[in-house]
Amino acid sequence: DLNDSVTLEMLSFCSKVGDPRPGQPYKGGTFCALLPSNNEGRKTVLLLKKAFDHGLTFQIKSCDGEERVTWGLIPHKTSWHGGKARNGYPDAHYLQEVGVIL
Repeated sequence: DLNDSVTLEMLSFCSKVGDPRPGQPYKGGTFCALLPSNNEGRKTVLLLKKAFDHGLTFQIKSCDGEERVTWGLIPHKTSWHGGKARNGYPDAHYLQEVGVIL
């Protein structure tokens, strides 16, 4: 199988009601999620897109006195190596687990 990546760029902006410090600026970032290019991977991409559209992919957290965008509670693979412990592959159960969460 070939491999696919999804790159999302979150711009720096001002936080809103419901964020840790409403009205305060936060730092954005570029995030890359990796998925296998197979039927299950493509289904997962669609589910992750729905989660993104509903604002579930990212959260704003304080880090060293600065507000910044981080991954939310939905697990994302960010490396083709390192296994589950390092948010990478191989992880034989990832697509099934993220499918249940989504």
